[in-house]
Amino acid sequence: MIGRPETHEASEFHWNYINEVEGDDPLAALLNQLPQFDELLGDLSEEKSLHRYATGKWSIREAMSHITDTERIFAGRALWFARGLGDPLPGFDQDVAVAGAEADRVRLADHLEEFRQVRLSTLTLYRHLPPTAWMRTGTANGKTFTVRAMAFLLAGHAEHHLTLFREKYLV
Repeated sequence: MIGRPETHEASEFHWNYINEVEGDDPLAALLNQLPQFDELLGDLSEEKSLHRYATGKWSIREAMSHITDTERIFAGRALWFARGLGDPLPGFDQDVAVAGAEADRVRLADHLEEFRQVRLSTLTLYRHLPPTAWMRTGTANGKTFTVRAMAFLLAGHAEHHLTLFREKYLV
């Protein structure tokens, strides 16, 4: 059992995401989210996937690109910390990343498949960590995290966006 992180394992801001995850097993949460994305967005028309729920908000395609980018970045951070690499990692500007992706050019079905592949890679990374790696720490964007907290953070970030899809985009 991996267990839930303690408050010192992530910054206060990131607990907004960690608290979105139920239970003590972040890998189960990560795995269980895969069908949720497909069920929620899999039958959505390409036209509807360009929907923005308000001026200045991302389209559904841009949100999917952001979720996938964040998954890659945070899994990379987890790898960095798990391997004991000591150098601090930079932050990233999510709005710059979304603009640079030009995600509205890519079909929603392709975004969903890309997310699926990235998530499976994330799960493989975490499943193969040695037990000692889960409590290793590292710094990203000036904040300290454990590898364990990063797993919960990834699941919580995706859960946050699933909620936004349900409550803001698809109403």
